[in-house]
Amino acid sequence: MHALPHSQGTRTIRPGHFAPACWLLLVWAWAQPLCAQVTAHILLQDSPLAGFQYHAGKQVWSRMQTGDALALIREPDNIHDAKAVRVEWRGHVIGYVPRRENSDVARLLDRGQALDARIIRLSDVRDPWSRVRFEILIPVQPAGQDAP
Repeated sequence: MHALPHSQGTRTIRPGHFAPACWLLLVWAWAQPLCAQVTAHILLQDSPLAGFQYHAGKQVWSRMQTGDALALIREPDNIHDAKAVRVEWRGHVIGYVPRRENSDVARLLDRGQALDARIIRLSDVRDPWSRVRFEILIPVQPAGQDAP
């Protein structure tokens, strides 16, 4: 096969001639596992943190960062709310999923559904309901993979 004439600033690539970087990319892609772990989530909700002013939030505020993982712990015996879901940051109670938004979260946790949560916004404001905003995600397992 003949290469087409070169015009100013362009380059013709002949079949069978790849740049070394292209070969490296192909070798790398071929070496990857065919069933590599894919991380996907469904956004369940985006909420303000309830009760921040009553828990350890003030003590850990300076160490918290956007993107930090949060733990959701179900409290079915909570005397104030039978659907209570406690929110913890690195083992410190920092508040709760708001009562008006905790029904679905409580039901899913009660069924054994894994949920992920993370901080999406931190605001250094006076209103405790505006200090921490977090999201709750449902992890999605790719087809053909068993849950861990």
